[in-house]
Amino acid sequence: MAKVINVEDVPMVERPNIREGTLRSRRLLTGEPGTPGNFSLQLSSTPTYFSPRHRHNFDQMRYQLAGDFDFGTDGAMRPGSVAYFPEGTYYGPQSCPTGSETLVLQFGGASRSGYISAEEHERATAELTQHGTFAKGVYTQLRPDGGKINKDAYEAVWERVNGRPLEYPGQRYLRPVFMDPDNFDWLPVAEQPGASCKFLGEFSERRTRLSLYKIAPGATFQLADNSIYFVASGSGAVGAENFRPHATIHLGIGEQGSVEAREPVELLHVGLPHFS
Repeated sequence: MAKVINVEDVPMVERPNIREGTLRSRRLLTGEPGTPGNFSLQLSSTPTYFSPRHRHNFDQMRYQLAGDFDFGTDGAMRPGSVAYFPEGTYYGPQSCPTGSETLVLQFGGASRSGYISAEEHERATAELTQHGTFAKGVYTQLRPDGGKINKDAYEAVWERVNGRPLEYPGQRYLRPVFMDPDNFDWLPVAEQPGASCKFLGEFSERRTRLSLYKIAPGATFQLADNSIYFVASGSGAVGAENFRPHATIHLGIGEQGSVEAREPVELLHVGLPHFS
């Protein structure tokens, strides 16, 4: 059955940041730790932020809600823009000098490398600070001879959690994919009266999908399973659960649900990767 999380029900928490700057976020939704498809969905508020050019062994999707986020030569995210950051692909440096609000989904990619949980990440970060320092996205540890070992901050955390060197997947995409939904057309959705779609893209052999949906007042829209929907605007209900702007709707594999729109509703849809 579909699950609704209204943003007001999730506290904003300032979290430890292994990069640079202040990171506040609402942890909206998490997946199942230890599985290839584990994920974390957060609504992040960053007064200031910086990270050096780096890559991950997981996929990432960002939806910019307010302010600008600069990714160097890869481009900048403006309010309303969507971006897909593939595993194994370098991006950045990443900076936010004037503050922004971003929906950030980090999830296991096609390589099946998975995604470590927030609890594992925070525990490993605390352990690493006993032996070294995090600064500007780099973890530095002193050797017994006084020399320094520098490593990407997330890489150091991942290796602490897993007890082995991190091996990055090969690059399926040479650069992250930045999308401007304003330049896509709304198309009617077959057999769903009152609904239209902007299909943004499908990525990797695991078929991660990104789309926007618009639902007219009074219309009912059938939701897809194995999906996350973020309410960009509007209100309505999923079964007996009401939703408001910036709510999250989640359906696991095989689950069903439908949206009843009380006013014009716009949804960002992430069809999660398939690992079966």
